[in-house]
Amino acid sequence: MTKPFDKVLVANRGEIARRVMRTCRRLGIRTVAVYSEADRDAPHVAEADEAVLVGPPPAKDSYLNADAILAAVRATGAGAVHPGYGFLSEKPEFARAVSAAGAVFVGPPAGVLEAFGDKMKARRVALEAGTRPVPGTDEPMPLGTEDDLAAARRAAAHVGYPVIVKAVGGGGGIGMQVVGEPHLLERALKSCSDRGKAAFADARVYLERYVAQPRHIEVQIFCDGHGGAYALGERECSVQRRHQKIVEETPSPARFFSGPDGEARRRGLFEAALRVVRRAGYVGAGTCEFIADAEGNLFFLEVNARLQVEHPVTEMVTGLDLVELQLRVAAGERLPDLSRVVPKGHAIEARVCAEDPSKGFIPKPGSIHELVWAGGVGEAQTPGLRIESGVRAGMKITPFYDPMIAKVVAWGETRRAAVEALDGALAGTRIAPCVTNVDFLRRVLGDAEFVAGTYDTRFAEALARQ
Repeated sequence: MTKPFDKVLVANRGEIARRVMRTCRRLGIRTVAVYSEADRDAPHVAEADEAVLVGPPPAKDSYLNADAILAAVRATGAGAVHPGYGFLSEKPEFARAVSAAGAVFVGPPAGVLEAFGDKMKARRVALEAGTRPVPGTDEPMPLGTEDDLAAARRAAAHVGYPVIVKAVGGGGGIGMQVVGEPHLLERALKSCSDRGKAAFADARVYLERYVAQPRHIEVQIFCDGHGGAYALGERECSVQRRHQKIVEETPSPARFFSGPDGEARRRGLFEAALRVVRRAGYVGAGTCEFIADAEGNLFFLEVNARLQVEHPVTEMVTGLDLVELQLRVAAGERLPDLSRVVPKGHAIEARVCAEDPSKGFIPKPGSIHELVWAGGVGEAQTPGLRIESGVRAGMKITPFYDPMIAKVVAWGETRRAAVEALDGALAGTRIAPCVTNVDFLRRVLGDAEFVAGTYDTRFAEALARQ
């Protein structure tokens, strides 16, 4: 088997950097790590063939420092840059700069990143493709005058209360508010605009209808540069806090995917996702995100134009290595016929984080003196169980980055078997003295609503308040 590149620079940190490097190592590809001063002793640095310091601890000065990372590309002669997720992974200007530096960006073309990095553009792509977005405004709401406010109130009335005000450049729940009454709209518009400007340098906002009892369902898509486009199943991502996922599973246990029309509904979802990405000329791995209402109506939300944190659950049921496929597509290869891939069994992932669920899931940076994973880590782990971690005993979880310590992933022939395997793995996990959400994750897995598969995006935060 030929290797697509000789050397790959991984422009990320933690578990995803290690994950990419593991595939590169199997393929005989040399790797380059980048690291901040806070990550000097991190596992991803030790495991790379080369490592380059790119700045001080704050992400904006290191992992988001495109100039420093590009300098590392040139200095090491890396032929490709894998951005992982987050940080620079969806920045079109970075993708272009990587190409200008003589390397290949392992991700969608810059034009695709631009289309899906702007929620207004993404809505237009979906509409043009014949895929329904959440009912809402198809242009940003003008702000600043009484006439603008009056227009926003008319638009909200047309969409129907409650509405959600969203920052066009938002993500992770930043710049988003639910508005139930007309008199609350003005304040929400200003607040979301201010948050969007501060976080994303984009003050534009728009309106969407608030979906009651929402479920967050995403479709893993993969496209090559030769017309190949495939949907590799859906993932249920409705266990969330602060609009961020903490448990994901595939296939979705939602009742509207069972029964006599369940498979037809699932196929319709996949077709809707593929229409969107084909319309945009997508190349590489990505996810098409949907929100479902209580009746099972599915509405397009956005496309995440990168590998997802939760990609291991898809790998567990398909047997595919999505990182290898990313590298081969980036090198110009055709995808194999993925329509022949039949998912087997059920897989579920829990994100172990340094946070306190009893206090609103507030991050809790701290030291890790003891770290024990049930089943082992990496290539030595128990079959059917997968631990993806970017830390080791003796390290600290710092306030500079996301507080995720690891992803614990389990597979089973049935959903019940997968959930029991994950619960057993979490039960055998020991992390001290750092505060974590492990006990809360086990509460999630044992809750009757979760077991029945009837949960929605409000479930986790409601459980934490009990």
